[in-house]
Amino acid sequence: MKVGKAPALLLLPGLVLFSALLVLPLANTVLVSFRQYTPGEIGASDSAPLTLANYIELLHPAYYFYFFQTYWISFLATIISLTVGFPIAYVIARLPSGWARKLLVSFLVMVMFLGGLVRVYSVALTFGPVGFLVPLAHLIHVNPNSGIMIEIVTIIGLLHYSIPLSALVLIGTIQNINPRLAEAAETLGAPRWKAHLSVTVPLAKKGLMETFLLGYTLCISAFVTPMILGQGRLSFVSNLVYNRFSEVADYPSGAAIAVVMVVVSIGIVVVLTSIGNRDQQDDTR
Repeated sequence: MKVGKAPALLLLPGLVLFSALLVLPLANTVLVSFRQYTPGEIGASDSAPLTLANYIELLHPAYYFYFFQTYWISFLATIISLTVGFPIAYVIARLPSGWARKLLVSFLVMVMFLGGLVRVYSVALTFGPVGFLVPLAHLIHVNPNSGIMIEIVTIIGLLHYSIPLSALVLIGTIQNINPRLAEAAETLGAPRWKAHLSVTVPLAKKGLMETFLLGYTLCISAFVTPMILGQGRLSFVSNLVYNRFSEVADYPSGAAIAVVMVVVSIGIVVVLTSIGNRDQQDDTR
């Protein structure tokens, strides 16, 4: 056997499985999104005519709000998770004791293994309409059931998973940064916080970007968190897709929304990745 054929043969089982479990269902979703919806019919018949009506319907301004709400709240949650997760990862990566590092990493992994419903309802009981934020909301004259409070609680629910994820991913990034570089900056007179901001953070830029993309992807695809913590007044695009499939049984419309969401998400990833690569090339020049 030639050496050149070995990688292709090793990739073949994974490519076949990937095509069967991901590419094929996505291709079928795209096809269904162009089918005409027949009221009273569950699903999309193969004999239904093709149409662009499902996509034209998404031009209504009401759908813009769903997409904006999803991507904006997910963006805020991801930025906060990076801001909180980076110091946690830094402390764990720089711990001199191996057992303490393993203990903290195990704790982060354990937090991620909590069930989705357990995590969401614990947030709802703690920060919801009967939780700890109610006195604070009254203090600043904000209705605990107002839209802003619902958004805050939803962001907290997203952070419940994205913070430990960000910290775990960033540990490896920080471990690959030589701590002597920040120490050298401190030796030259820079305060510790400035040394970290000017040395450690720029060197971790690529890892931060990758962690942001990973956390952002998980946040925008969240389903249970906005469905429960949103109290029916805040819905993500994933909840809208679910409603079209399960409650209305309008499969073509739900498929069209899902396709647009995938395209928009891929576009955001491509744009952010290209910006990150461009900054990295500028730094190496």
